[in-house]
Amino acid sequence: MNKLYPFRRYANNPILSSDDVPYPCNTVFNAAACKFKNEYLLLLRIEGLEGYSHLTLARSTDGYRFAVDPQPWVLPSDDPYYEIYERFGVEDPRITRIEDTHYIAYTAYGPFGPRVGIGATRDFTAFERISLATETNNKDAVLFPEKIKGDYVMIDRPDGVGAIWITYSRDLIHWGRARVVLTPEPGWGPSKLGICTPPLKTDRGWLVFYHGVRLTASGRLYRIGAMLLDLNDPSKIVGRVPHFIFGPEEPYERTGDVPNVVFPCGIIKEPDESLKLYYGAADTCIAVAEAAIGDILKLFT
Repeated sequence: MNKLYPFRRYANNPILSSDDVPYPCNTVFNAAACKFKNEYLLLLRIEGLEGYSHLTLARSTDGYRFAVDPQPWVLPSDDPYYEIYERFGVEDPRITRIEDTHYIAYTAYGPFGPRVGIGATRDFTAFERISLATETNNKDAVLFPEKIKGDYVMIDRPDGVGAIWITYSRDLIHWGRARVVLTPEPGWGPSKLGICTPPLKTDRGWLVFYHGVRLTASGRLYRIGAMLLDLNDPSKIVGRVPHFIFGPEEPYERTGDVPNVVFPCGIIKEPDESLKLYYGAADTCIAVAEAAIGDILKLFT
């Protein structure tokens, strides 16, 4: 293991491609992840042949070999309140468990652009929409796994300079007191930033992975960074790794519908303090990489 880059790719990556989906589709990528009743679940973003995305569950007993459900789970809504904002698809989910409920933050995409939707499930059978939590031109949202000072806490990326923001709510519907957390700067992610996976609580702070985008002569390059947020005031950064810790290297990450992309939406913490990071590769397939939390925390100075 390279100490600067602690994640190790699974030898049999990619773990899912369109060939594994039991109905016609273009690609599968950017999956949320969790454990539920001793089963690994991925909530897949699947792009249909018409070019719009929906969400489908995949299941595994070992976290590597997944069987995709025969039907989509979350399709764009036909409810008049949601329909116009989800008309062009539902995308890039992130799952956060708070008490006995799994909340799903996702990107609703419609003719006015992207905005953040929040839904919930207790059994991964019924899915209930709770809110459209932001206005348009906002995406890359995750919820913290517990309330902080009585508030639900969400990180997102409003339209503007491609910065990471934090916002608070008492009911998951009305959000406010927004503050910027991290903005792009010259270096490995100067174009735009966005949160990847739900925060993980450690004794040193909330461990958060985020993507940074760099514009190159051949297009955008997506790589992954890490930072620590204060446990009691997560608007404050208490540690940040100065270099990216994961980036596209393998052919399945370099070549696809959108080349040179690693884009995690799902993470699972195992009992041995290791992490499984599930990521979309080149917007074409899904892969997994693993690291020990301790090895990641050693990167912070």
